[in-house]
Amino acid sequence: ARRRPRGGPFGWHLELPRRASLLRERTRALGRRGGSRKQSAEVTLSDARKGECERDPDAAMGDQLAPTSRHAFEHEGRVVYEWDQTLEEVNVYVSVPPGVRAGALDVSIKPSDVSIGIKGNPPYLAHDLSFPVKTEESFWTLASSELHVQLQKRERGKSWPCVFVGHGELDALAAQKEKQRLMKERFQMEHPGFDFSGAEFNGEAPDAATFMDGVPHK
Repeated sequence: ARRRPRGGPFGWHLELPRRASLLRERTRALGRRGGSRKQSAEVTLSDARKGECERDPDAAMGDQLAPTSRHAFEHEGRVVYEWDQTLEEVNVYVSVPPGVRAGALDVSIKPSDVSIGIKGNPPYLAHDLSFPVKTEESFWTLASSELHVQLQKRERGKSWPCVFVGHGELDALAAQKEKQRLMKERFQMEHPGFDFSGAEFNGEAPDAATFMDGVPHK
């Protein structure tokens, strides 16, 4: 697969096989925060420490549970897109050709599939999503030649193993780390003022989407 110069210098096209046997997923640390935290599933308020932030402590503590790395989906040694997730969102990041403006992009977000490309050209990506999203709360932005598609999960707390069907699921270790972080993010949301970023799990982390009747609605 490679970019093809269709429709002028911004012909931005990628063909992926229907089966992703040749595709792999890796995790690239962004280096926004140093070090790693020991994570482990039995979390109580005694595991958490009271926040000591002077300004908006809940927001500051929530930021500690934000993704610190992106998962990069590759094809033939080239990054096709990167992604991460929170309790409520899945974020997809795509590098676009230099000089392309937002008005030239053709981005379609539907409940079960997403299409990304440049107007007048075949789509760069057009695939079914792993899980449904809320289209009315999903959107996209373009900044510094990076397209950011923010998808609002229909099922809050659901840990996605991949963005698109067939695009290489996270391995067992990475998937468990995601479940742990989302579960701690849920605890943080339900117990404002407490910092769960350093909490540990004993055993496998529960599913944040279904644990004790699921995530409360807003």
